[in-house]
Amino acid sequence: MPYNRSKLLIALGSNMQSVVGSPTETLQNAIDSIEKAGAVVRAQSRFFRTPAVPANSGPDFVNAAIVVSAPWSSSEAIARLHEIEASLGRRRKARWEQRAIDLDLLAQDDVIRPSVAVLRTWMDLPLDKQKEMAPGQLLLPHPRMHERAFVLVPLADVAPDWVHPITRESVTQMRDALSAADLEAIVPME
Repeated sequence: MPYNRSKLLIALGSNMQSVVGSPTETLQNAIDSIEKAGAVVRAQSRFFRTPAVPANSGPDFVNAAIVVSAPWSSSEAIARLHEIEASLGRRRKARWEQRAIDLDLLAQDDVIRPSVAVLRTWMDLPLDKQKEMAPGQLLLPHPRMHERAFVLVPLADVAPDWVHPITRESVTQMRDALSAADLEAIVPME
């Protein structure tokens, strides 16, 4: 019997050793684990070396993005991603800390969760408040994806035409709106 499969956009990042090895090995292991959990990877970006955000908060990251299809609700997807993070040694202690693995659910189809008003509040939150506050619920699309080169550059490899349901801009348009300096800091790995 067929079942509904959502298109999920997922960002991956690592800037320290994990239980399986280097940041690059960790990202590949996470992708393999997402497949083993029941998703089908439809596209995988290159790996990119990116500076930590905020600036000078730790070693450079290795970042990537994938597009998967899966029979998961957004809550199921985030639970599975958190399970994979934990299996790779992720311990959530502080915001924007160094981490063995970070798996962010960027979007699920064109779902807005929980509402346009709540999402807009988080999208417009100033940087100093972002450092202090964390949402107590899953927000979709990710409220800061539109301003992060380390997300949009890899995502443009795999979903350049995906359109943000609030900004109405494609991944390519959001990426191209970033500063040249931010974009130049994102370097493909060999």
